[in-house]
Amino acid sequence: MELHLPNDLAGEQRPASRQSLRVAFVTETWPPEVNGVALTAARVVAGLQQRQHDVQLLRPRQVPAPGAPPAEGSARLHEVLVHGLHEVLVRGLPIPRYPHLRMGMPCKPQLLRLWSVQRPDVVHIATEGPLGWSALQAARRLSLPVTSDFRTNFHAYSRHYGVGWLRAPIMGYLRRFHNAAAVTMVPTEALQRELLAAGFRQVRVVARGVDTRRFAPDLRSAALRAAWGVTDEDLVVCCVGRLAAEKNLDVLVRAFEAIHARNARARLLLVGDGPQRDALVARLPRAIFAGQRHGKDLAAHYASADLFLFPSLTETFGNVTVEAMASGLPVVAFDHAAAAQLIRPGEEGDLVPFGDADEFVRVAVQLAGSRTRRLALGQRARQRALGLDWDQVITRFEAELLQAVHPRPTPTAGARTAATAA
Repeated sequence: MELHLPNDLAGEQRPASRQSLRVAFVTETWPPEVNGVALTAARVVAGLQQRQHDVQLLRPRQVPAPGAPPAEGSARLHEVLVHGLHEVLVRGLPIPRYPHLRMGMPCKPQLLRLWSVQRPDVVHIATEGPLGWSALQAARRLSLPVTSDFRTNFHAYSRHYGVGWLRAPIMGYLRRFHNAAAVTMVPTEALQRELLAAGFRQVRVVARGVDTRRFAPDLRSAALRAAWGVTDEDLVVCCVGRLAAEKNLDVLVRAFEAIHARNARARLLLVGDGPQRDALVARLPRAIFAGQRHGKDLAAHYASADLFLFPSLTETFGNVTVEAMASGLPVVAFDHAAAAQLIRPGEEGDLVPFGDADEFVRVAVQLAGSRTRRLALGQRARQRALGLDWDQVITRFEAELLQAVHPRPTPTAGARTAATAA
């Protein structure tokens, strides 16, 4: 193994203060990649740093931007300091159907050497790919406490790609992976119940937050709506996320077509990219395909819409739901994930029984037809989102790390909830 160590990182690990932890945070996705796991991981890491924890971030090298020089060196591990964050970059391979994303290659021997020199107090694993598995095995060999996140329903994705027969072995792998950790954190109580019923142990709820300063109704832009060719009176129906089979977009299309049949000036706004984009462009030639958006630009797209439809059935949480709520949009979603946890039917939006596509279409058409009701629900959605404070989320996450490092017996360890999303 060739290991590149900047001078200020070489040798012994800097001593942590009495109140801080040395945390190795392992993830196979990271900004500027746009997905819920990457954005949540970045927020958690930043929160840990703000609380004076010493964070070592392990992630794959990302795809260079067009025209950028290739990544330096050919080492399996490459250590750098980026804005004060100690990053350890590993080799990566493109993920099928998502060539702009990378999964980390196996590197257990290299992690054993790294953590023998720079021993963390706890290893937190956010993703279950080859890098996550290597980190789990290395941590166990070194007797390091491990915590994990269950953030992506890979077992549920299998049926959308013609490999439904893989659901059982994928679930078996995930159960084995997470049961090797001291605790597995999930964002909702519903997912906690599902995993416990499937044989997972030590599953606790640590919700996700939303930046209500970034996502806010006052970012609504008349200029942006004019660029879309709509007036303030026209209806813009929005969906944000990957344009991919697992997002159940056929139901979205059905709902919008039914809305458009009653309101010819309605427009569909799709924010995101993915393998189904070309097929959707052919099917929806008048839709607004905004591509991937970031920061204030993304927030303005949310706030400039009028109704948020979210048809996905595979989310573990669905960050876009709370971003839409924070932006003042009423939400129509299935009774699942974040929507089930946060939306009271008829208060912040409307919930539909899980998997009932016909009811989703009916409810979406009904809400699209009432401007007064949309505005009222959107205002209440904003108020609900204001209670989802990231500082509280980081406090709960931090408590789970401390419990893993200094275990205390609990009477109902398998089912105890560390926090709720309410």
